[in-house]
Amino acid sequence: MEDRPGPHDADIHVLPVTETWPHPGECLTCYLTRMTSQFGCRGFHWTTRFRDVTAPQATALLRRLSHMGGYCDCEVLMNAYVPRQGLEHPHAAGLMSPLPTTTPTCQRVRRGSTRPCTVWVRRRS
Repeated sequence: MEDRPGPHDADIHVLPVTETWPHPGECLTCYLTRMTSQFGCRGFHWTTRFRDVTAPQATALLRRLSHMGGYCDCEVLMNAYVPRQGLEHPHAAGLMSPLPTTTPTCQRVRRGSTRPCTVWVRRRS
């Protein structure tokens, strides 16, 4: 796990909270793509924020993602979920920049869901 250049953690705390909260109906993977592309990976910081704001009862979320190979926010996007075939791959920037460089258009999920929208599929090893 490697931080991308960007604001330090302290800088994130001075942003209006709504800028870093999930949008209504936004799925976890689209949220992670948006946050890691803007602020970089910070462990499970963004995943935890998503869970706390949208699905506080999803207590097994971090464990489930870890079992899928996602041991931090960026690894969820590299190891656990990939865009559905035929859609632009957000990791197209290549090996030097493994974090997403574009944000897909989220297809929305029901309130309280921690599952990805239809843009994403589970990556098979």
